[in-house]
Amino acid sequence: MNAPAPAAPSQPSPLQAKARRKRALLLLGAVVGVGAVAFGLYDWLVASHYEHTDNAYVQGNVVQITPQTGGTVLAIGADDTDFVRAGAPLVQLDPADARVALAQAEAQLAQAVRQARTLYANNDTLAAQVRLREAEARRAQADVQRLQSEIERAQDDVQRRRQLAGVGAVSTEELQHAQSQLAGTRSQRTAAEAAVGAAQAATAAAREQLTSNRALTQGVAVQQHPAVLTAAARLREAWLASQRTQLLAPVDGYVARRSVQLGQRVAAGSPLMAIVPLKEVWVEANFKENQLRNLRLGQPAQLTADLYGKKVPYHGTVAGLGVGTGAAFALLPAQNATGNWIKVVQRVPVRIALDGAQLAEHPLRVGLSMDVEVDTRERGGASLAEAPRSEPAARTRVFEQQDAGAEAEVARIIEANLGKS
Repeated sequence: MNAPAPAAPSQPSPLQAKARRKRALLLLGAVVGVGAVAFGLYDWLVASHYEHTDNAYVQGNVVQITPQTGGTVLAIGADDTDFVRAGAPLVQLDPADARVALAQAEAQLAQAVRQARTLYANNDTLAAQVRLREAEARRAQADVQRLQSEIERAQDDVQRRRQLAGVGAVSTEELQHAQSQLAGTRSQRTAAEAAVGAAQAATAAAREQLTSNRALTQGVAVQQHPAVLTAAARLREAWLASQRTQLLAPVDGYVARRSVQLGQRVAAGSPLMAIVPLKEVWVEANFKENQLRNLRLGQPAQLTADLYGKKVPYHGTVAGLGVGTGAAFALLPAQNATGNWIKVVQRVPVRIALDGAQLAEHPLRVGLSMDVEVDTRERGGASLAEAPRSEPAARTRVFEQQDAGAEAEVARIIEANLGKS
């Protein structure tokens, strides 16, 4: 006996298929509409208040270590990746030349002090010479007056003897002797007058020498004499040169890009290594032009680094907006005044300051990639800085004490050569 054949499935009618397609399209349209409304609400309520970019990189100060004086490298105190403290010795140069120059400067200062002392001592000597010349001039003047008196007496003698010779009371020889004595006295007076002129000239010359010497010493002590101050300045310069043979770390940080080698002869200004203070890094986020309209100083930002991923979020604030695009400050700026110009959306660097505590817990490296999202809901701040800084952007006090010993050395040499007990 044969089995009954299965019943053929019933085919939907065209009206049923059309109704089913219509319901599917309506459902799809409803889903798309709800999605569009949800996206619009999200964009209006949430996304429009945030600006995001993944074109962001960690930046930091790269402090170049360069010598202020030339020399031969004797020792290297730190290598790449080493951590150094501010003031730590990094490179030691040969101090032999600096020591010789310092010794010469010390000798020049001692000589300048002694020469200045000589000038002050010459004041008394020249004053005594002036008094001596004045006494000689007075003595010569007295001789002139004495000889003038003798001439007057000799003239009286000659006149009297001439009268007596006329009556034969005095011989002609005695009259001639009186006349010769008068002529001799007159010659002596002429010589005395010449001596007075010479003494007066000598007195004037001595006074000029005294005035000239006093002009070199008047109003200042030996320690403040210009020659002493010049020699002291040269000593300070030589002292600084001797101190600068040792290169110190200006800041705390990590050593990078060390290129100096032992025995190398380096010149002033040659880059030897760099110090990167990783505790002071920031993020430079490059936002598009149309993203800048809502960015303001002080707005909060959330950042993630490719190094740690989203499990380690960083918090920062907008510290500054660049004053030009990257293309404007490029080595070869784009020339847009050409016939084949194509508009390219420009990007402007925005500086994001990071939280120091988070940097200490999760340190970053210069050049790492970052994702930045800035909360722009608060738009009351300025877009550019409106006042200059009240404090320096960076400062080091490592080099302030290098010349401290120079003052003590100058004072010691001056005191040793003043001649005081």
